[in-house]
Amino acid sequence: MISIPAHTLNDGRALPAVGLGTWPLSDDDAERAVISALETGYRLIDTATNYRNETGVGRGVAASGVPREEIVVTTKLPGRHHGYEETLASFEDSRARLGLDYVDLYLIHWPLPRIDKYVDSWKAMLKLRDDGLVRSVGVSNFTAEHIDRLEKETGELPAVNQIELHPLLPQEELRAYQERKGVRTESWSPLGRGSDVLDDPAVAEVAEAHGVTPAQAVLRWHTQLGAVPVPKSADPGRQRANLDIFGFELDDAQLRAVAARPERRLGGDPLVHEEF
Repeated sequence: MISIPAHTLNDGRALPAVGLGTWPLSDDDAERAVISALETGYRLIDTATNYRNETGVGRGVAASGVPREEIVVTTKLPGRHHGYEETLASFEDSRARLGLDYVDLYLIHWPLPRIDKYVDSWKAMLKLRDDGLVRSVGVSNFTAEHIDRLEKETGELPAVNQIELHPLLPQEELRAYQERKGVRTESWSPLGRGSDVLDDPAVAEVAEAHGVTPAQAVLRWHTQLGAVPVPKSADPGRQRANLDIFGFELDDAQLRAVAARPERRLGGDPLVHEEF
């Protein structure tokens, strides 16, 4: 089993340096993937209400035989449930589907600034944390301005912001802001899903220099930036490879080479994207 390092969040809790993403796996596929991942050494599992596989993720956690306290289970609040009472109710539905007494990390999936209820949801999440139902609270796809508003109105910063981050979108300004604020960056779509990132000759050259795959080189790039990638894979062999990224180190030139391409967003723009 592969052992992986962990980061200490701003609330004192630990977050493994790499995790397993589960979108768009079905319940059955998610169950199998989670069992396989936990056997391999993963301890961070990422799902969301809108992935429609919380039930399968929970079954995988229960069937894995890994002690519950060793696993960091993340799920996310969907846009249709923004609002204080709505968030509390949505969380209980997620917890029931997961079959868990508590959730380790609960995130607001998208800010939906036009709806303008994310601060209300944040206040509800702080209550869930204070009540012991959630260990850590965070956000996803938030900008610096969104995070500043949370801090201004509640005095509390998220432990994590999970953002689109890959070699086509290095997010240098947002990462620097979050580092100053003590907010840990997580990377969704860390391998640039749907793009040609893994076919890039510069990435291939970096990978070859270390005797690893392009995917391993890119995931190592994430961890050396201080970000936590959550690549999705249901294949046990690929899961193991995605976790086995701590036995080599990219130098400064290689870090630059991995991301030396024009920037391009593959997902939604947090300022306007709406996902309910």
